[in-house]
Formats: sequence, structure tokens, C-alpha cells
Amino acid sequence: MKVLVLGAGAREHALVWKFSLSTRISGLFAAPGNAGTQDLATNLPDVDPLNAEAVVAACKENGITHVFIGPEEPLTLGVADALTEAGIAAIGAHREAAQLEGSKAFSKAFMARNSIPTAGYAQFTCFDEASRYIKNRRKKIVLKKSGLAGGKGVLESDNTAEMLGFAEKVLKDDALVIEEFLEGFEATVFAVCDGKTYILLPPCADFKKAGANDTGPNTGGMGSVCPVPWLDAKIQQRIRTETVEPTFAALKKENLMYKGILYFGLMITKDGPKVLEYNVRFGDPETQALLPLISSDFGNLCDAVTSGALESFPLEVSGKASLGVVIAAEGYPADYERQIPVQFTGKFDEKDIHLFHASTLRDGAGTVLTNGGRCFTVVAEGKDIYEAAERAYAGVKNVGFKGAWYRPDIGKRFMAE
Repeated sequence: MKVLVLGAGAREHALVWKFSLSTRISGLFAAPGNAGTQDLATNLPDVDPLNAEAVVAACKENGITHVFIGPEEPLTLGVADALTEAGIAAIGAHREAAQLEGSKAFSKAFMARNSIPTAGYAQFTCFDEASRYIKNRRKKIVLKKSGLAGGKGVLESDNTAEMLGFAEKVLKDDALVIEEFLEGFEATVFAVCDGKTYILLPPCADFKKAGANDTGPNTGGMGSVCPVPWLDAKIQQRIRTETVEPTFAALKKENLMYKGILYFGLMITKDGPKVLEYNVRFGDPETQALLPLISSDFGNLCDAVTSGALESFPLEVSGKASLGVVIAAEGYPADYERQIPVQFTGKFDEKDIHLFHASTLRDGAGTVLTNGGRCFTVVAEGKDIYEAAERAYAGVKNVGFKGAWYRPDIGKRFMAE
């Protein structure tokens, strides 16, 4: 297998790392990649992941047989479709199925007509109608931009003026979805699907708020844990029977099945699991915590996906716990400086502690520079979440750059007082 991973974030670095451990790989590429993927693969910095023609051309030029599409935007633009048409195996949703993530209006309608448990909702394209709904609300609500927003298109607020401002901004160029506020705790479940069947991976939880104790603005995610201590076998079985199985039955019925990843963003309420959202790819930062726990050869797993052989694939998962801490640039998730030199004061053993780069680059002297808001994810494994947290936060201290910050409490909500 010659594999190309599309993307430049920590999720893509984690995927490249996992592929690099496979006995099946004869060539490994990343487009555009980052300073971390550069150590493990051949970066193709001039290939735009959003340009389907360029991606196909790069595959033909380099003899690439499989493409794992990391981010959501290439999927909504039909990059997987173009690869499939060119005879190149793509791990990623086709354009039609990618609407499950690319349009919250589409996904909510899909859930409603297929009786998949989710929050009640209303959809708006007119500000006056949305304004009346917001002003006359009787329950706590959540406002969501329908289209892609990099994990930051959600507003949870009790402030009417703030909600009206958010609605007005969204409705300038998109639809607005308003949902009832669900109480409980969030979890993420990933299904790997081969167009016919699926297998579930260990559940994850991410930490979306910028501040400790889940305060502050939403981000793309400041950390993650895997598995989720609160999800016992009984709840996991309910997740499978009440949300996962009905979703895949509906995908088959509506001819939306594909070869790739389906992300279930869930709220575990007192009435059971409810779907908050679908994504049609791995999440970031959940992937960074999840992949170290998969013991199976990742090349074999992806080959089973593209060849339709998942039903007989022997998935092996470590019994360890994993925890990831995101290191961000000063100002994130608002404005931030780029190209800040990074100093590494310690080594990562790559067995139990991993450093995944996000949108980093190297200057002419080889110095690593930041190039995004979320700059690194430090991930550690341990016998339990306590040991994983201790190791991850020790690893965080080995990465430094001007203005670097991170949440100090990743995983704490799952720990006994």
C-alpha cells in the first residue's frame, strides 16, 4: 500500500504515525502535512487538499493506492468521489453523504425522518422569524450554524442580545438551526464503515471549552480522553441499539453508505443517548487519544474498509487509557500570532507518550514554527486515566513557545474527588 493522508493537523499527524507502524506500507505521504509528518512521511506541501484534480494527479504521479481524508471540507467538496472515479481507494465519505456534517439542517432532517433520538429543533433562513423564536423561547436553547464552522459554530447562552447577534451573523450567508438544550454528558463514538457494515471503536470524550471547568468560548477541542470511564457496557449497548444501528439502517435505506468514518457526537441524558451531530471523519483531538489504543495493524484495517471486508476483520484494542492535552497559541480561539519558534526541552518516547504537531512548519534552519491556533497535542497512555493524565501533563512541559497555553484539567471531570 502507498498511502496519502490529506490534511495538516494533529489528527493527520496521528494518522501518519499510525500508518507508519503498519507492515503493509511501502510508501507514505501527507498533503500538505506539517513539521511532524515530515519526520515520518513525504510531505506534498504544494498539493491543496481541497483541489480534487490536484489530489488525483499527485496520487498518479507517486503511485499512491489509498487516500485517507482527514478534514471535513475536502469531503463536502467531493474529493473522495474524484478519487473513486479515478480508481484510487478513498477512505472518506462521498459528497452526498458528507452533507450529514456539512449541513446541520440536512442531518437534523435525516434524524427526524428516521426517528433517531436527538434534540428537538427548528430551522430558520429569515432573521425576523428566528428573532421571534428566540425572544419567545420558554426553554433553554442552543444556536448552531448549519454549515461547516470548524467546531466553533455553536452558541450556548441565556443572553438574548448575544443570541440575536449570533443569529444575524449566521443568517447573512447560511441557515440557522435552533435546538433544545440537552442536559447530561457528552461522548463521541466512531464507527468505521466499509459501505456494507461497520465496527465501533472505543468511545472518546473531548473538551471543547477554552477554559478550565468547561468555561469560556468554544474551540475546536482542547483535549480528549479514551475510553470514557462513565460509559459502562450497559450504556454502550444502548448507544449501539438506539443510535448507531438506526443510523446505519437509515443510511442504507437512503443510499448514503460509504467507506470511511462516521462520528456520533452524543449527549448521554437521563432518557438515554441522543445524537447531537454527525461528522463524516475522525475528530480532532479525539483521534490523537484513540489511535494509540488500536492494536491492530492500521494498514490492514484501512484495506478492509476499502475492500469491503470489515465483517471479518479482527479488531484488537489495548486495555489502556489514553489522554491528550492540546497546546494552543496565545489568543486562540480568536486572533493569534503565527510562526513562533518552538523549543523542545525533553524527548517523547513514542511508546507511551506521543507528540502530534498541528499546522507546524520548519524554517530554513530546521526550527519548528507554529502555524495555527492549536499547535500540538501531547498524548499519553497509562493503566488508567490518572496515570495517563500524569504522563501527558509531564510531556506538555517539554514543549514551549511564546504565549503557549493549555487547559490544566483535561480528564478531571472523570476522576473521583
